[in-house]
Amino acid sequence: MPPGRASDSSAPAGPVSGTAEPALATILQRFLEPRLARGRRVCVGLSGGLDSVVLLHGLSRLCASGLPCELSAVHVHHGLSPHADAWADFCRQLCERLEVALAVERVEVPRATGDGLEAAARRQRLAVFARCPADWLALAHHRDDQAETVLFRLVRGAGVRGAAGMPGERVPAAGPRIIRPLLGVPRATIAAHAAEQALSWIEDESNADRRHRRNHLRHAVLPCIAQQFPAAAQSLARAAGHFAEAAQLLDELAAIDRSLVAGAAGRIDLQRFNRLSAARARNLLRYALHGAGLRAPDSRWLDEALRQLASVDAASATCVGTLDGELRVYRGELYVIRQRASVPAVPLAWRGEPELAWGADRLSFAATVGAGISRRLLAGDAVCVRTRMGGEALQPDPRRPRRALRKLLQETGVPPWERERLPLLCCGERVAWVGGLGVDVAFACAPGEGGIAVTLQRRAERPPAVALALPQEPG
Repeated sequence: MPPGRASDSSAPAGPVSGTAEPALATILQRFLEPRLARGRRVCVGLSGGLDSVVLLHGLSRLCASGLPCELSAVHVHHGLSPHADAWADFCRQLCERLEVALAVERVEVPRATGDGLEAAARRQRLAVFARCPADWLALAHHRDDQAETVLFRLVRGAGVRGAAGMPGERVPAAGPRIIRPLLGVPRATIAAHAAEQALSWIEDESNADRRHRRNHLRHAVLPCIAQQFPAAAQSLARAAGHFAEAAQLLDELAAIDRSLVAGAAGRIDLQRFNRLSAARARNLLRYALHGAGLRAPDSRWLDEALRQLASVDAASATCVGTLDGELRVYRGELYVIRQRASVPAVPLAWRGEPELAWGADRLSFAATVGAGISRRLLAGDAVCVRTRMGGEALQPDPRRPRRALRKLLQETGVPPWERERLPLLCCGERVAWVGGLGVDVAFACAPGEGGIAVTLQRRAERPPAVALALPQEPG
C-alpha cells in the first residue's frame, strides 16, 4: 500500500494558518449549505486516495464548526488489488480519528465484461452508492478530473451531453443525489490542503498503469498539452460548462418535440415522430433513452433506428437493441425498455409467503376480507406462480364469458414482450389471477370471506410485508 506524501490525518480541528484550507472550506460551505435544506445526511465516497481524504477532512471540519450536517462515509472494497484490505483498514482508522461513521461494502467485480474491468467496477460502486442511507452522496472529483473526462469523451466521439463532462449534482435512478463539491477546485489546491493539514492517504497502484486509457491521458497526454497550453485544464472544464448549457437547450427542444408527437397514452406516436427532421428525431431519441436511464448510443445506431422506424407502419412492430435496452414499436407507439432481470422460467410454489421475487420486481400477498382471491378456494391444490404456457383462459368480469387469455391481453393493449413476463397465480391447473387483469370469478372472494390480494410491485413501490399462511385443510 504505497503511502501518500504526508504523515498524519489526525490534526486537531480549529483555526489553521495558511491560505489553502480556508479557501477550500469556503468552497465546500458555499456548495453544501444551500443543499442542506433538502436533507442533512451527507455520505462521502471514500476511496482513501488524496482527493476523497481531503473532501472528508474538509467536510468533517465544517460539521465540527457548526454546519448542520450529518456526515458519514462509505468505502467500496472491490478486492481487485492485493492492498484492498489495507485500504479498507486505512479508511476505518481515518474515520475513527475524524469521528465519522464508516460503512465498508465488499463487492464482487465480474472480470469477463464487454466494456472492461474499470466500467464493471464503476457499476458496482454505483450500486453501493444507491443503497446508501443518505440524502447526498459526495464524490471527490475535481477540476483536473473534469478536464480529463471531457478530453477522454471527445476523443471517443461523444455528443454534446457526453462532452459536458460530470455534473456538479446528479439525480440517479435510485439512492441519494450525487454531488461533487470539489468539481471547480484544481488538483494543486487539494494537494496544498493535504500538505498544510499533514494528511496521509493511500495510492492506488492501478492509477499509474498507462495501459488504461484514462491513465494514459492523465500522465502522458494532458501534461504534454499543458506545456503549450498552461490553462488547458481550466479551459476544458470551462468548455464542459458550455456543453452542459447546450445539452440543456437540446433537452428543452426535445421536451417540446415530445409534447408535439405524444399520442393519447402519452407515448411517442410513430407517425408524428417520423415527420420530424432527422436532427430533431435523433435528439428526441437521445432524450427518451436518457430519460429511461439508458446510455447514449452512437450515431450509427441512431441512424439505423431512424431508418427502421421510418419503414414501420402502425400495424407492425419492430425492435432495435441498444447497449442496455431496447426501442420497440407497438400499435404505432414507441416504447423505450431497459434491460430487466429474467422472470422465473419454472413455476414458483407459493406457501403463504408475504412476498415472492419476480425478476427485479416482487409479488406481494396481503390479507383481505371480502376482496381478492378466496383463501378457502386456494387451499385445495398446490398454488404456484408462473408465466403463460399457452391455452389459458380467464373470466375477470362475471358479466362476460370466460375467454382466452391471449385475446384478453390483446384487447387490453398489453405489448407482446410484457405478456411473456406477466405472472399467473395458479391453483392446480386453474388460473386464479393474472397480473394486470385481476382475479378469475371462480376464485373471487365472497363478502365477509377471508381473501388474499396479489399485487405486482415494482422495485420502487414495495410496501411493508405482513406474513400470511395458507388455510389448513381439516385433518
